[in-house]
Amino acid sequence: MRHLATSFVALAVASPAMADFWSDAGAAYQGVTIRGVSESTPPSNYVRDVLAPKFTEATGIQVEFETTSWDQMYDKAIKDMEAGSGIYDFVYIEQDAIYSYLSRDFLVDMTKMMAENPALVNPEFSFDNFTSFIDYFKNADGDVFGVPMEAFIKVYLYRKDLFENPEIKASFQEKYGYELAPAKTFQQWHDIAEFFTQYGLDNGEELYGTTVQAASGHPASWYEFWESIAPLYGVYNWGINQDTWTASVEHGGRMNSPEAVEALTFWLDLIKYAPPEATASTWDEVASSFAAGRAAQGLVYGENATWIATNAEKSSVVGNVGVALPPTAEGVMEEAQAGNGYIGYYDGGAFGIPHSSKNKEAALLFMEYIAQPEVQADWAEAGGRIVLNSTYDDPKVQEIDAKTDHYFTLMKDSGDLFAGAPPYPFHNQVREATAPFIYEAIIGNLTPQEALDKMAETTETELKNLGYTAN
Repeated sequence: MRHLATSFVALAVASPAMADFWSDAGAAYQGVTIRGVSESTPPSNYVRDVLAPKFTEATGIQVEFETTSWDQMYDKAIKDMEAGSGIYDFVYIEQDAIYSYLSRDFLVDMTKMMAENPALVNPEFSFDNFTSFIDYFKNADGDVFGVPMEAFIKVYLYRKDLFENPEIKASFQEKYGYELAPAKTFQQWHDIAEFFTQYGLDNGEELYGTTVQAASGHPASWYEFWESIAPLYGVYNWGINQDTWTASVEHGGRMNSPEAVEALTFWLDLIKYAPPEATASTWDEVASSFAAGRAAQGLVYGENATWIATNAEKSSVVGNVGVALPPTAEGVMEEAQAGNGYIGYYDGGAFGIPHSSKNKEAALLFMEYIAQPEVQADWAEAGGRIVLNSTYDDPKVQEIDAKTDHYFTLMKDSGDLFAGAPPYPFHNQVREATAPFIYEAIIGNLTPQEALDKMAETTETELKNLGYTAN
């Protein structure tokens, strides 16, 4: 892969000098319109509002980029690729969806396409410029099927103005017998949640102890538990045994293990200390709750961390946001540091070109355009995402880093403690089959043990129906 990428640059450099790569490369596609679809997130909205118009100005290629809800994004992109209708020339590929897309041969092999079309390769473009997050978008041969456009970790945010208030600190110390600080253990997380919820009541404030992404009818809650909470207790890869393709403890899995039950019990217990909107909250609502000053602490996706910490037009806690790694159970951090586990989700996505696209060459130019180092710093500020190694050293990013309690530094130094979703082509099938049991647990119809037992049983049935058997 590395040698192929280098060869692309060598071929491009050997070509005749051009006055401007983008105008020259785009000349053959004047009047072409490329269409894309993505979730409406800060990074994607920046592409729509800023980068797409700049690309059109540079190349003459028009861009129609639709940003919509998470579920509508998937529905539209998958139906288009299944039907081969060619509505979209580029689609957002969330990290956890890539394995399904590859198994169904939805996407163009960009490594191969660039090798076959050296005139379309910007001399300054190289896959080597990306962080290791690009590895999630490669096949077994190392070929790239998606150009990363966002990457972030899910971090523990806390209100520094509350945590550093002398009167609050003294009151907390008196009640719990230890100093108020960002939680290092689950008991501390619980104590802090309990304390600030009561503090809000006592002082007539709309303040709660923690955020909880616990939508009782949306997969966001399923993701919160399996990709953020369960790993903190040492339950990885959804508790599925990848040697036997089983999930229950009885058959060698860990989906309904004591650790998983403890994790779900803890998480569900936090709901009573969360804002009332918690049981209707996806990632977007959690970010909004924290930005509105309604929670003292919580897990928040990094794509929202920067605007929460810096954008006074959207956030009431600017200047008061602390960033830390989440608490972990005993031994989990050591497993993550040794590469045998992880402490949360390294989230993000890429843009890929469907085989059904009618404008693959123009779409490829757009992929290269948004990968330029010079566009990354403003994009990082707008969306809390970094996909190029060089972006960390950009002076503007370093300035933003200081204003966000060094979120970018945390991602750079501790990103390898996090992991993307496991490489399951059956990702969507298992999620859809098991998510209802999370919902039932949230509303109190199932105990944590009952919910996880049903999830493990259903997962094994689903995997068996899909043809997965012991190796």
